[in-house]
Amino acid sequence: MNKSFQHTAIALALLAAYAGTAQATPLVAAVAAAPSGAALAAATGAAATGEATGVANVAANEAASEAAAGAQAEAGAAAETFVGALQTVLVTTRRRVESSQSVPTPMTVLGEDALEGSRIYRVQDLQQLLPSTTINYVHARQLSFAVRGLGNNPASDGLEGSVGIYLDNVYLARPGMAAFDALDVQQLELLRGPQGTLFGKNTTAGVLNISTKKPTSTPERSVELSGGQFGYVQGKLALSGPVNDTTAYRLSAYKTHDDGYITNLYNGDKVQGGDRQGVRGQLLYEPGRAFSLRVIADYHEENSNNGTLVFYSAGPSGRAITQAALVGATPVLDPARRAVNLDSGSSVTVHQGGVSAEANWTFADDARLTSITAWRRWNFVPRNDDGLPVPVTLNVGASANHKQFTQELRWATPSGRAVESVFGAYYYYQELSNNSFTENGPLADRYNGNPAGAWSNVSSTAPGELRVNSYALFGQSTWHATDRLDLTAGVRASYEDKWARVIRNAPTGGATVTGAALAARNGRYGVFDSGDLSLTQSSPTALFSAGYKLQPEVLLYGSLSHGEKSGGINLAVPGAGGVASMLVGAERANALELGVKSTLLENRLQLNGNLFATIVHGYQSNAYDPVSRTSYLTNAGDVRTRGIEIEAIVTPLRGLTLRANGSFNDASYLRYTNAPCAPERAGTFCDLSGRNALVNAPRWIGNLGAQYSRAVAEGLQGYVNANYAYRSDTYGTLDASEYAKIPSYSVSNLSLGLRSTRGAAWDISLWVKNAFDKHHYTSMWNSGFGSYNAVIGTPRTAGITGRHEF
Repeated sequence: MNKSFQHTAIALALLAAYAGTAQATPLVAAVAAAPSGAALAAATGAAATGEATGVANVAANEAASEAAAGAQAEAGAAAETFVGALQTVLVTTRRRVESSQSVPTPMTVLGEDALEGSRIYRVQDLQQLLPSTTINYVHARQLSFAVRGLGNNPASDGLEGSVGIYLDNVYLARPGMAAFDALDVQQLELLRGPQGTLFGKNTTAGVLNISTKKPTSTPERSVELSGGQFGYVQGKLALSGPVNDTTAYRLSAYKTHDDGYITNLYNGDKVQGGDRQGVRGQLLYEPGRAFSLRVIADYHEENSNNGTLVFYSAGPSGRAITQAALVGATPVLDPARRAVNLDSGSSVTVHQGGVSAEANWTFADDARLTSITAWRRWNFVPRNDDGLPVPVTLNVGASANHKQFTQELRWATPSGRAVESVFGAYYYYQELSNNSFTENGPLADRYNGNPAGAWSNVSSTAPGELRVNSYALFGQSTWHATDRLDLTAGVRASYEDKWARVIRNAPTGGATVTGAALAARNGRYGVFDSGDLSLTQSSPTALFSAGYKLQPEVLLYGSLSHGEKSGGINLAVPGAGGVASMLVGAERANALELGVKSTLLENRLQLNGNLFATIVHGYQSNAYDPVSRTSYLTNAGDVRTRGIEIEAIVTPLRGLTLRANGSFNDASYLRYTNAPCAPERAGTFCDLSGRNALVNAPRWIGNLGAQYSRAVAEGLQGYVNANYAYRSDTYGTLDASEYAKIPSYSVSNLSLGLRSTRGAAWDISLWVKNAFDKHHYTSMWNSGFGSYNAVIGTPRTAGITGRHEF
């Protein structure tokens, strides 16, 4: 057995033994015990990579072109020795250009080739490529990004996500700010575990770092057109080139339309589709090595009927069906029909954009000062139907208008010294206003069992306001103790000041009522004023890690980290919990990582594995109030996640790249005594302590991928891409109801095409997403009378894409 491979296999086996999980151990034990060929097959078939791309991509968010080019040239020269050798993937996660394999933390890297090959162009589809990742998407406001089961808090205007999303080094406070079509993406990196000692905003579950392509000094021009089933049409344009000797530009734009794949039986229209479009412009000023300035401006908008939910389950009582019958309506009970019956329909409009400026000063000793200044705005307006073809609730939802300003300063000491450090300061300011609204129709009272006149034809508005000031100082240093051993320590101190106020105006419309009808009206829509709500908090973050090169191509690492995310304020009128329930406590995470990264078999196999264990106190998650029928953020007790992640990429022959990743996650509540009760359990609060019942935390996630290309004629290259994504079943709502379980499912995507390799540059491909038309659900939501609604995944969709570079 190859000695490096043996070291890696032993390390993986030791990791599995440490995990103590019977489910995880056989996989790595088989790799350790098998001869090299069998081990390779086991690794590529069941374990493997998060798309550590076969094409080296220099992260676009750092102006370190000389160092990157040197490292890339060295990697390329080594790669030429071997047929099908892997190339080095460069990242700037630690604010220095380095190989992803030398960073002692769990990290998955996706390049442009992996995203394009899988036809992944929206953030909500990334879970088909990433390990330990769940993306809960209804529409742009109800989107959450969770890693290892942590981060399921969508539709919370008063709190940032547990997973931080960065676009060209700019923090996106609302996950929905990333819900636009991927435009000119160069590379993205997923870091798992608490982050904050190097990134602007502190997060407890991980970071998704997205880098777009920079302006180029040589002209680049491309146009791309796609068409497919369900009325799908997309066009993309990218232009780049020099303005003069010191300045370059880049302009990219897209427009997408699709009709939708759900039929509204009320009028025969298709829903769950719409229009999206956006533009991004950049200028890069580089008068010399000592200074660079990159300015980016972008704008995106969406007009769609995304957010259409299907009826999934009536719960144990079936009362939702009974109440619908009272008003002459029957929900579409079979969600597999991909149909709804809505008289009003659902829709969303989104307008967002921003501008950022990143300046880098490089001094004579290679120390670097970086300043990143950014302003962004996000405006969301929904229209939501009650799911019935009769006028019960005509429109309900919450609009949001978000504005943010961020300023980050970083100082990086020179590279190549015994101690390398990064120090920084960060400021974040946010203004947000929202409006929760309800417009009832004439059948509202009969459907809800109210006294006559209580809710029918009544309208209500409840505006809220939020202001946030966040300040932080952070730093991280790495000591190269020996040629093989690196020790890293980082700290962060954050202080946040939040203010909010929520009011509910007097209801309008409806009949003049007294007695029981008036009490019912005021109980649901009566005047409310929270007064001034404030929350201040200091949040420390710390990291200590060690990396040891067992061999030049095998890195062993371990880390201990503590991350904190401040509390928030619910910007909605509270239910039975009163004003006190509007304040949400901090989320605190303690994490342990043990892992190995290796490049083996003469640079043909990259095999990484890690064990993780995280304990979270005050886990922030969304709950449902059956009285007010609204979602609200709460601290869902203490949570533990632990498991194993394995990633690999292998090139067994020239032109063929196989990728895979797998994760096992044992996620459970250590203590959660006041959880909302599922409808099948009596009481208002239930004890979920000790249960594997975290919302949207699949126990198993596995992704496989293959890319193959070869010359088919002179000047022509043919290629095939395939990927397979599997997720085990999981609870879809916080109450852990058996009626709200999301069944396990798998999705397969395929594409094949031809591209020119000389002369005019063109590329044409045929593709199919969800090739075997697997019916599946991506998220679940509570609804009235103990029922549940769901989001249906996209059915089989075939299409064609053509690209021309000119």
